[in-house]
Amino acid sequence: MEMAMGMEAGDPPGAGEDGGGVDVISDLPDDLLGEIITLLPTKDAVRTQILAPRWRHLWCSAPLNLDCRGLVKRRLQLPGVVSRILTSHPGPGRRFWVDIRDFMRIDATKDELLRMNAAVDQWLRSAALRNLQELGVSLSRHLVYPMASYISRLSTTLRVATIANCNLHDSTVQGLRFPQLKQLALESVRISQCSLHHMIAGCPALECLLISCSYGFRCVRINSLSLTSIGVHVRCIWYKELKLEELVVENAPCLKRLLHLDENDHADHLHISVISAPKLETLRYLSNFTKISFGSAVIQGLCVDSLTAVVRTVKILAVDMHVLSLDAVIQLMGFFPCLEKLYIECSFHSFQSGPTNVWRLLKKQKLIRYLDIPLKTIVLEHYRGTKSQVSFLTFFVLHARLLEVMTLGIRTTDNSEEFLAEQRRKLQLENRVSTDARFYFTTDRYIRNYWYITTSVNWI
Repeated sequence: MEMAMGMEAGDPPGAGEDGGGVDVISDLPDDLLGEIITLLPTKDAVRTQILAPRWRHLWCSAPLNLDCRGLVKRRLQLPGVVSRILTSHPGPGRRFWVDIRDFMRIDATKDELLRMNAAVDQWLRSAALRNLQELGVSLSRHLVYPMASYISRLSTTLRVATIANCNLHDSTVQGLRFPQLKQLALESVRISQCSLHHMIAGCPALECLLISCSYGFRCVRINSLSLTSIGVHVRCIWYKELKLEELVVENAPCLKRLLHLDENDHADHLHISVISAPKLETLRYLSNFTKISFGSAVIQGLCVDSLTAVVRTVKILAVDMHVLSLDAVIQLMGFFPCLEKLYIECSFHSFQSGPTNVWRLLKKQKLIRYLDIPLKTIVLEHYRGTKSQVSFLTFFVLHARLLEVMTLGIRTTDNSEEFLAEQRRKLQLENRVSTDARFYFTTDRYIRNYWYITTSVNWI
């Protein structure tokens, strides 16, 4: 630690442990300092004006990053603070996020919502937000907003957009086109099937699409030359509305990630049909609620209905399994013969029941002769050390020759040396066939962070 904190050869004079020394950052060009300020949280960016005379003008000259979330402690002060920031900053805008619920009491009246709606509309017309690149708006589905009037003015510059908790009428969507938009998230949005398809088609550069808890449509058909990631969260609390039942990937030559983001405990059925996605690498599905078709081959539950078909492009598979089944996973490996990473998100109750996952010696030997297990990474959630789980994992410990990492999610109460030592013994880690494999027990629930699996999508 002392070596890491000590002075290095070549440090500027005075740059010692007392914190004094040369202000190197202030010597950077204004445009570079402006980019740094834009990346800071809004409160911190504004405060840079008091650092030194050199910094006083930089916040106003840097592109504005205004995130209203967490800006003040008392929500009634927020409208005034936002208005003052937009008045003080000349623009242009880089990023703006506003959630109307941050400004209102839970029991706000309709008149209060209307006044807040007018304020948001005025903010979005501010010169400080001209040429905006990233927009996040969470409104109220109980009111009709003039979305087209201000979104259309941003259509040529927007690159990232999240629209939440509102109704997008056909008249709003028709005519919209976003030539530079790369990321689009629709969360709890009511939109018709025709308008949804029109909106996607109006984004020729779109790379990432997230449809979460939205409704008013039954089927989404994907025809995009640019999309690389699609995430859908089907569950909707508006039971009388149309909701997503079918996702058809008709033509997506660049698609790499396709994720059904619901959980087995709280999900609705979804049929995913992949007609053409030649670069698909990452797939997530629910064993109880997702049906996936690859041409004539169908994955229904934990069974693959195909004798000969295989999909060689998929390298990362995340499965929310109601019951942990070695037979099912081996069948999936046969259908995805190039699979390298397997994420298993077990139901909370699955560790209490299920098959023993113990293979007879003859059956095991026959399997190993024709199946060269390609897995390099295995992640299992809700590990409790049950017989079913131990037998399942031991199979890969003893036979996955390419295995590099196995990560097991455990409870905080199980995070003791006694428990971990017992599990290492049960799993026969000393007899692992891959001598370079590493094994981790973690209390972090990062497995549920689905975009962690893809490692490339950053939603606002």
